Amino acid sequence: MYPLDVVKTRVQLQTGKAAAADTYNGMFDCFSKIIRNEGFSRLYRGITAPILMEAPKRATKFAANDKWGKFYRELFGQTQMTQSLSVLTGASAGATESFVVVPFELVKIRLQDKASAGRYNGMIDVVLKTVRNEGILAMYNGLESTLWRHILWNAGYFGCIFQVRQLIPKAETKQGQMTNDIIAGSVGGTVGTILNTPMDVVKSRIQNTVKVAGQTPKYNWAWPGIATIAKEEGFGALYKGFVPKVLRLGPGGGILLVVYTGVMDFFRNMREAKGL
Repeated sequence: MYPLDVVKTRVQLQTGKAAAADTYNGMFDCFSKIIRNEGFSRLYRGITAPILMEAPKRATKFAANDKWGKFYRELFGQTQMTQSLSVLTGASAGATESFVVVPFELVKIRLQDKASAGRYNGMIDVVLKTVRNEGILAMYNGLESTLWRHILWNAGYFGCIFQVRQLIPKAETKQGQMTNDIIAGSVGGTVGTILNTPMDVVKSRIQNTVKVAGQTPKYNWAWPGIATIAKEEGFGALYKGFVPKVLRLGPGGGILLVVYTGVMDFFRNMREAKGL
């Protein structure tokens, strides 16, 4: 599903000032122009960073969600999770996850940008040039907007999973449980994407901006960046790249939940079999 992420980033970085031939008029137009003008392989440029990021990112997401859930239940004296606690727990897990993903996201976005073809020669080159030219802390450019992006997505994701599970009939078979998880996770992924896309647009632009000493970047902080985009390009610009993003993260949220539940069940059964 990585090509959808490349297309999403390209559309988000487009400010509307590009020449007509270089303007992307939607997802399919972006796909065709990348393949026609740059080659099919360009749809996979920068994939090393997210591949390396996925395992620690997902592990942190669910581990943090579990730990924060226990913390909030004890804090508020609740024996079971509630809708509000699910949202709060998801938001806290998203904030925790952000610190893991920021450097990987920065590298990915700078490689996905069209201008990077003549600027960077791969993931390591991005890291070296960013640190040398902008300083080591530049690897965490966009941390604030990433925090907001992950807080909103995880709050919507885990909050919806809890609510959907309460609304649909309880599964009596393993197959039924899998179906319920796909439904709950897909709804959660879709709602999370609706909530966090504006922050994702701003984050992409912040992380793609090379900082120059003595100059204040146009996109520097999340909420002022949202205001700038809405003012200059209209409110709709805050949802640039939404279609490829929701096509990736909607069903992806369902797959993520099914795999996580299945793996956890596997390890629980293994522990029980060994009497641990």
